[in-house]
This record gives sequence, C-alpha cells and structure tokens, in this order.
Amino acid sequence: MRQIFLDTETTGLEHKLGHRVIEIAGVEMKNRRLTHHHFHYYLNPDRDIDEGAQAVHGISREFLQDKPRFAEIAAEFLDFIRGAELVIHNAPFDIGFLNAELARLDMAPVTTLCAGVCDTLRMAKDLHPGKRNNLNALCERYQVDNSHRTLHGALLDAEILAEVYVAMTRGQESLLMDLGSTPTPEATVTESVQPRAHAAALRVYRASDDEIAEHARVLASIQKESKGHCLWLADAD
Repeated sequence: MRQIFLDTETTGLEHKLGHRVIEIAGVEMKNRRLTHHHFHYYLNPDRDIDEGAQAVHGISREFLQDKPRFAEIAAEFLDFIRGAELVIHNAPFDIGFLNAELARLDMAPVTTLCAGVCDTLRMAKDLHPGKRNNLNALCERYQVDNSHRTLHGALLDAEILAEVYVAMTRGQESLLMDLGSTPTPEATVTESVQPRAHAAALRVYRASDDEIAEHARVLASIQKESKGHCLWLADAD
C-alpha cells in the first residue's frame, strides 16, 4: 500500500477568505516503510501573511518572493499523490486549502486522484477521547522524538506524522527499524546437525478454547484500533 503523509503551511486559517498555501510537503511510505521519496515546495502566495500564522510557522512574505506559485507545481504535486492514500493530521484543513488552490486553476479536487484520505486527528480522538491530540501531544504519548520541532514546518511535520502513525497503528515501534535488512554472513551459515538416535518425541502443547478466544479478542481489538490494518488478520485471509 502506498501512502503519502502530507502537511501544508498557509497565510491564515480560512481559505474561503482568500488565504493561500505557502508550503506543501509529502513523504512517501510503501507497505509501512518510508521510501525516502518526498515532495516539498515553498510557494509565493501573492498576498500578505497573517501575523498569527507567521508566528506559528516563521515563514515571511519576503522569504517567499522568489518561490514558485502553486500553478507552477500543481501538476507535479498531483502526479506525486496520484493513487496513494493521503494521511493528514486535521485533514479537512489541508484538503480545503489544496482544493481551493486547484479550483483557482480549474483542476479537480485532490480526492478524485488519491485512493482516500486518513485523518490522524480523527483517529487519535477515537483512540484517546477527551485528551489532547495535537502532533506534539501524540509525540509525547507515543515517545516519538520531536525535540528538533521548534516551529511548524510542513516537511518536518510530515516526517514526524509518519512515525506517529506507525506507532498509533502498532505496526512497529520506530521507522528506524529495518525489517528487510540483508542477513550477515554469520546468519547465513548453516550447520549439519545429525539427529540423536534416541531423541525423545517433542511434546506439542495446543491452545485451550479460552486461549484461542482471548487471542481472537486481541486481534479484533487491534483490527478496530488500526482501522482495518491488522497484519495478522490480513495474513489469515
């Protein structure tokens, strides 16, 4: 499965008031592993940036003067997300801004090209009702290092979101784990072992009905919390 972890920074909070996207970033993951393929641009919005927004992301209009406009990178962006599931924290905000940018160019909404949208804020609220579920809170809850995050930045936030998502869906504890690494030469060496002539028969212990029921309950819980992505149930199909 191909997923794009996406984030934007904007000139303000309301695209309906004419606010624009000034930074867009996406990082690609395939089968729950980062590919190190990413998309990232700063964009010239041709308008002022609200003071409150600039205090959050630290991007000034002066910095953006020589940057491309959204129209110049739109086709490349759509090619990048085509066919992938978009994973976004507070997805309605980013999708609303992106669709507004595309509408200015008479282009179709992003949801017509991608395979779906996963809102990790909605997921977090379902998993942790009544608790703080912003990205910083989730990093603390799932022990994801965000010490280098002093201001909001789209590329950094997309990368952090990818690791938080993996932790939330219980696939693995860290994206630094390389489950597909090449075995060392020592690991590939096999020994010729002769069976003992009078080896005792192995005793087989089978799970009880209660243990089987408890195992099924745990898998069902994982399936629910991961929104249908329990790997063990997938293997059983």
